[in-house]
Amino acid sequence: MRYNIKLKQGKDLENLRESGKRLARILRETSAIIKPGVTTKEINDFVYKKITEMGDKPAFLNYKPFGAHYPYPGSICISVNDQVVHGIGGYYILKEGDIVGIDGGVNHKGMISDSAITVPVGKISDEDKKLLDVTKTALMAGIKAAKCGKYVNDISKAIEKSVPKKYSIVKILSGHGVGYKVHEDPYVPNFDDGVLGPKLVPGMVLAIEPMINLGTDEVYLEEDGYTFTTKDHKKSAHFEHTILITEGDAEILTKE
Repeated sequence: MRYNIKLKQGKDLENLRESGKRLARILRETSAIIKPGVTTKEINDFVYKKITEMGDKPAFLNYKPFGAHYPYPGSICISVNDQVVHGIGGYYILKEGDIVGIDGGVNHKGMISDSAITVPVGKISDEDKKLLDVTKTALMAGIKAAKCGKYVNDISKAIEKSVPKKYSIVKILSGHGVGYKVHEDPYVPNFDDGVLGPKLVPGMVLAIEPMINLGTDEVYLEEDGYTFTTKDHKKSAHFEHTILITEGDAEILTKE
């Protein structure tokens, strides 16, 4: 298989690093306003204000992915409880015990970063805390495996191996290349799909993003055309970083 992978370097890489730092700050500030009584629309509006005040653009706003019938209408994806990814901010009022995935992108001088965290709303159950911990651990396992000279499949295997059997990995959604566009080659599955994938080389930028469910790995697409929801309506968690492949360990770009 041929891959169209564009390596990042020079001024582009400098701008991408800044994009990642800004996105990390946005997610941190957004997580601080997530509490009972807040609507998902208020979260979306907060993110739009913060990103545009920096002079940047929300990378997801009006982005039309392959297969979509209309551009994404939000500045950040907001997915609550059994919503896995790509939820659209609206009039849902957060309540104690919810978990909320916030997945955002910043376009800074033409360079796009992508990152996600799942945030507890007030006090959550021990089961949900464990789900968040398992998903974060899976993300870091994938990043640790992303070393120069290895292959995309090594990342996938590391993620799958880190997830206890009682949880399920969403298989129809994956990580991806990022930088010049929201989605670039290659795809980065969160499980061993038996495909070696491209070799990891310095300058390659990837968005690693495991999505882990408490129940089945089966999901369905809501009528809005964007939101993926677990088929059994059990909760799902999502964590993501944009990383740079280097000669040594991968560099996490989406942290302050």
